[in-house]
Amino acid sequence: MKILVSIKRVVDYQIRPRPTQDGLDVELSNVKMSINPFDENAVEGAVRLKEAGVASEVVVVAVGTAANQDVLRHALAMGADRAILIETPSVVQPLTAAKYLQAIAQRETPDLVLTGKQAIDDDAAETAQMLAGLLNWSQATFASNIQLADGRATVVREIDGGQETVSLQLPAVISVDLRLNEPRFIKLPALMMAKKKPIETVPAADFAVSAPVLTVLQIAEPPARKPGKILNNVTELVAALRAEKVLP
Repeated sequence: MKILVSIKRVVDYQIRPRPTQDGLDVELSNVKMSINPFDENAVEGAVRLKEAGVASEVVVVAVGTAANQDVLRHALAMGADRAILIETPSVVQPLTAAKYLQAIAQRETPDLVLTGKQAIDDDAAETAQMLAGLLNWSQATFASNIQLADGRATVVREIDGGQETVSLQLPAVISVDLRLNEPRFIKLPALMMAKKKPIETVPAADFAVSAPVLTVLQIAEPPARKPGKILNNVTELVAALRAEKVLP
């Protein structure tokens, strides 16, 4: 069984993003970038399936600029077998990314595509669903547990108020939640070995992909929060809430 894992390069989750001076983008100069945390769980899930003897090959793919090689190396160090970079001049939006992933999925013919449920930079949470639609494959989202057997995937997924278990016919596209696993700590020997593994770079021009592009009109920081108050008792709390017209 071959598993294709889609990953994205984003601003590290410990960094507070700030808008650029013109307010049209997020400042990326001299900012630490990392693999999207949800995608890291997807890579870990695929590698564990290979280590369990369920999968035979794990291929990671990223869509974006040449800078994405660092997150692909990260995935290779985690245990992925191969890496593919679909190189584009700039970061692409979800529908465009889904179409590139559709093209690479049709070339690689995996049994399963895994990816994070969302990227922490745009929180769109739509690429996996778009990819499943383009491929006309089964799909499950927000997976916290995945079991593969007899050509089917049994997926436990997070829903409002609890969990839901669904059964999918493979091939399928599954987006994963942080609850799926805890990604492994990468040791130095694995990092050194990953540097020796090749990354296949495919120019975006090799694929006849086109999609509507959304125009960002403005990016702004949220309004600053009011400073908090330390109150001594419930009476003061009630008085403060009435002053703020939270209570009648």
